[in-house]
Amino acid sequence: MNRISIKKVSTRKELKDFVQLTRKLYAGNPYYVPDLESDIYNTFDPTKNTGLEFTDIQPFIAYDEQGNAVGRIAGIINHRANQKWYTRNVRFGFIEFIDDLEVSAALLSAVERWGKEHGMKQIQGPMGIFDFDKEGMLVEDFDQLGSMITIYNPPYYPRHLETLGYEKEVDWIQVCIEVPKEIPAKYVRVANLSKELFGLNVKKLTHDDIYKRGYGRKVFELLNKAYAPLFGYTELSDKQIDEYVNRYLPLIDKELIPVIENEQGEIIGVAITMGSLSHALQKAKGRLLPFGWYHLVRSLKWKREDKVEMLLIAVRPDYQGLGVNALFFNDLIPVYNRYHFRYAETGPQLENNVKELSQWKPLNPTYTKRRRCYKKEL
Repeated sequence: MNRISIKKVSTRKELKDFVQLTRKLYAGNPYYVPDLESDIYNTFDPTKNTGLEFTDIQPFIAYDEQGNAVGRIAGIINHRANQKWYTRNVRFGFIEFIDDLEVSAALLSAVERWGKEHGMKQIQGPMGIFDFDKEGMLVEDFDQLGSMITIYNPPYYPRHLETLGYEKEVDWIQVCIEVPKEIPAKYVRVANLSKELFGLNVKKLTHDDIYKRGYGRKVFELLNKAYAPLFGYTELSDKQIDEYVNRYLPLIDKELIPVIENEQGEIIGVAITMGSLSHALQKAKGRLLPFGWYHLVRSLKWKREDKVEMLLIAVRPDYQGLGVNALFFNDLIPVYNRYHFRYAETGPQLENNVKELSQWKPLNPTYTKRRRCYKKEL
């Protein structure tokens, strides 16, 4: 008789167990940064998540003999991604488990079976519905503080995956820099050349720009163009763009979002950055109520952390290599110093994206927090 039972999440209690499992798994862990529990609930709600219009998702929960939740996982089939990349992949995401191979094996087997029932040929993950969701299992640097946009997991997770026959598909790494007091001369020189030769200029968006003049939508349309060739990316739909504009852009200080325009007034580059919320989310413990919201607002408005997150940097393909990134740094470094940020860290970058990674060299970068997407044939 199996000690572990796997259930498809179908009741409110099971979904609550799914969402709250991490409270127990990461209790006392100084590096783990919790998700907002409301965000996870919304992921599975078709009225809150427009990505479910083209995605099937099924959460599973593992219980031991005493009825304690000991693991979770979600099976995800992004039909749009499979059509774009000519694949038949089922993804797994939200994977968490105690250090027990029977638990991890049962969870992954549940998604493998579910994927096969839906005609899938390969499983990959951890990934989300969409490329801006958290993706990639941490395989190095488990003793560093996580972030609001990345997965943190204990060292035994990748060991379990490899024992169960999963192998590397791609790796991501993050770039961490110490914010310089002065703009490196190379960036100043290249930024000035870009302005003169290509007629580029930096614009800071206002509330009216975003919501009345359509710049919010233009930013995400640019992200669609710039990220289209990247691993697993599927373009945001119009409904998703509206969702992202309304949910996320109001939170971010507009001084930290430089937009680059050409002489025709077209957006050809954007850098979306914001102060880290890692410590604030730890204090909030994943909950906005009753007082979690206070820690987040305090960190955003009054007492910033010493790190800034460089969430997304995108340049229109026909302008890549023309010094646009120098314009970003030329603009942001003085702002970061004014806000007393000491460090800047990117989101995960594909390790084979040499063009993206090479731009950091003048800032003496540290490459850190390697994450892996695993795969297995079904």
